[in-house]
Amino acid sequence: MPDDRTTAPAATALADHAVTVLLIDDQAMVAEAVRRMLADEPGIVFHFCQDPAKAIQTAERLLPTVILQDLVMPDIDGLTLVKFFRNRPKLKDIPLIVLSTKEEPATKAEAFALGANDYLVKLPDKVELIARIRHHSSGYTNLLQRNEAYRALEESQKALADELARAAEYVISLLPPPLATGDIRTEWSFVPSAQLGGDAFGYHALDEDHFALYLLDVCNHGVGPALLSVQALNVLQNQMLPGVDYRDPSQVLTALNDAFPMERHNNLYFTIWYGVYHTKSRLLRFGNAGHPPALLLTPDGQAVDLIKRNLMIGGMPDIAYKSDSRVVEPGSRLFLFSDGVYEVAPPGGEYWQFSEFRDYMAGLAPAGEIASLLAHVRAMGCRDVLADDFSMVKVIFD
Repeated sequence: MPDDRTTAPAATALADHAVTVLLIDDQAMVAEAVRRMLADEPGIVFHFCQDPAKAIQTAERLLPTVILQDLVMPDIDGLTLVKFFRNRPKLKDIPLIVLSTKEEPATKAEAFALGANDYLVKLPDKVELIARIRHHSSGYTNLLQRNEAYRALEESQKALADELARAAEYVISLLPPPLATGDIRTEWSFVPSAQLGGDAFGYHALDEDHFALYLLDVCNHGVGPALLSVQALNVLQNQMLPGVDYRDPSQVLTALNDAFPMERHNNLYFTIWYGVYHTKSRLLRFGNAGHPPALLLTPDGQAVDLIKRNLMIGGMPDIAYKSDSRVVEPGSRLFLFSDGVYEVAPPGGEYWQFSEFRDYMAGLAPAGEIASLLAHVRAMGCRDVLADDFSMVKVIFD
C-alpha cells in the first residue's frame, strides 16, 4: 500500500570537539605571544609548529579546529603551504587563518583564492584573535558533527535495509511453491519494495474437493507490517481460527476481523481477497475485505472483476462479511494481486487506472503475463526498486 510509516532510528550522541589551535610560524616569539593570549581562555588547546616542513604532518596528527599560518617563512612559501593544506583530504575543511605582516589586498585575494578562510595582520588584538578562532572553530565543529550525523544515518539506514532484506527472505520462505501439474496450476511473483510492505499470499487444499487461495496486504511498510502479514498467513495456512468453516469466505473474513483488531496490532489493518474453489462444481466462492478485485480472464476473452466489497480487516468490530461466487470455465486464468502491481505512475505523470491495468492484462498472451507486467510497471515508474511490494499469483483452471 502506498501509505508509509517509518520509525526514526535512535539518536546517536555526537562527539564533542574542543577548540584546538595549531600555529605554524618560524618565529618562536610570535608563538609565545599567541600562547599568552590564549592561556586564560577556557576550552582552547594551543599547539605550535615552528618548522613549516612538518606542518602537514603535525596538522594531520593533531586535527585542529583552526590553523593559524604565517605567510612568510623560510624554505617554503606560505601561499604554497595553503595550497598543500587544501589538497589533503583530512585537512581540506579545517579553517585556515593566514597571518601577514602587511595589509596587502593582492596577497589577501590570492590567499582566499587558494582556500584560506581568513586573513589577519600579526599580531592581532587579543579580543579579535579569540573571537575569530572561536567563530571558525564553531563552524568547523558544526561541519564535523553534521558529517558524524550523516555517517550515523547511513549506518542506521544500512542496518535497516539489512533487517528488511532478512524480513523479506523470511516472508518468501513461507510462500507456497508453484503448482506445475494438475487441474489447478499456479505461478507467482513477489518483489519486495525498498521498505518492504505487508504483502503475503498462499493457496492449499482444504479437502479433496476444495482449494483455498488468498492474498493479503498489511497497511504501511517495514518489519512491523511484514510480521503482521506473516501472523495472518500462518492463521490461514494452519486454519487456526476456531469454529470456522474455511470453505466459507464470509466466515473466514468475519473471524479474521475479530482476531486482528487494529487497536491490538499497533493500529495496523490489512486487506485481503479470499476464495475457495470447489473442484467438482467449478464454483469459486470469494470475498474482498478492502482489497482489489481478483481478475478472471475467461477463454472467450472476457476480463471479469471478482469482487464482493467488505470493510478491511481490523477496522471495526462486529462486522458480518459477505461473499459471492462464480462458475469458472475450463482454461480460465485468475490473477490475485495487491495494489502495488497497478498503483504506479511515471515521474510527474498520473497514476495508472485500474481499468487500464485490466485492459493491459487482458491483452497479454496466456503465458509470461506476470513477467511482462513487472517489466511494464518498472518501465512506467522509471525505477527498478519499486515503491510498493509487487505481489501477484496466477491460477490456471483446467
